[in-house]
Amino acid sequence: MKPTLLILAAGLGSRYGGVKQIDKIGPSGESIIDYSVFDAIRAGFEKVVFVVNSKIIDDFKSIYEPRLKGKIETCYVLQEIENIPDGIQFNPNRIKPWGTAHAVLVAKDEINEPFAVINADDFYGKEAYETIAEFLVKNSNQSRTYAMVGYKLENTLSDFGSVSRGVCDIENKLLTDVTEHTSIVRKKEEIIFEDEGRKVKIDKDTIVSMNFWGFTPDFFKQTEKEFKDFIVKNASQLKAEFYIPFMVNKIIKNKEATVEVLKSDAHWFGVTYKEDKPVTIEKIKQLVHQGLYPKNLWD
Repeated sequence: MKPTLLILAAGLGSRYGGVKQIDKIGPSGESIIDYSVFDAIRAGFEKVVFVVNSKIIDDFKSIYEPRLKGKIETCYVLQEIENIPDGIQFNPNRIKPWGTAHAVLVAKDEINEPFAVINADDFYGKEAYETIAEFLVKNSNQSRTYAMVGYKLENTLSDFGSVSRGVCDIENKLLTDVTEHTSIVRKKEEIIFEDEGRKVKIDKDTIVSMNFWGFTPDFFKQTEKEFKDFIVKNASQLKAEFYIPFMVNKIIKNKEATVEVLKSDAHWFGVTYKEDKPVTIEKIKQLVHQGLYPKNLWD
């Protein structure tokens, strides 16, 4: 059974100042998503599911339907604030989506096979897709054996502001804890994050999650139950989010699944901030020059 790629693309891009999910990065107008799907196809994925919001779904379809036709099966699902259990009233002033684990959950009716989860605006590299595809195929009969591609923290930072990363604890190649930090930044020779107003130093070799996960459909059942509890407690909040690391920690602590960490030495790049764009364009250009990608991905 070949795996599916689930792309989280419903974010509002508040730090970027635009719809970064489809911003043109490659020499022929490709977005980072194009490179993700291209690498996934090469690794053996046979379906891609886009999680989007209602404001951009038409743009996504107009771009990716012609590009991907005949290359990989495509599907689109909406992550909206209204996607919560019946009978619960949320704060009418809320704008933010409910977070990455909720974004995964809204795709539950479209995925019945092992799947990988990625962010739309992160470039992970060819090897990462090959590694997680191999894992998902090898463990396809193990319904509660999951995976995460882990990166060294120093390889995942932006030069233009703070980033959110899941800081990992690992034992015997298995994830034992992942904690979401939303304000990690490089300050001169140090890397720090803020914790309740305190500035805390963190080692550059710390393994972090870049939201590149491998799950089976069992993850939907586990997440649905936890999301009901979460939304009952947080429906009135404006910014509370249901993150994948929170969900994964619950599963690990309850011994409902194991999560193997597949380490990568690759350097992350992407478009967290508008200033990241020219840097990312140049890095893609170098990869094309090296022959790792064609000048026109879909020609």
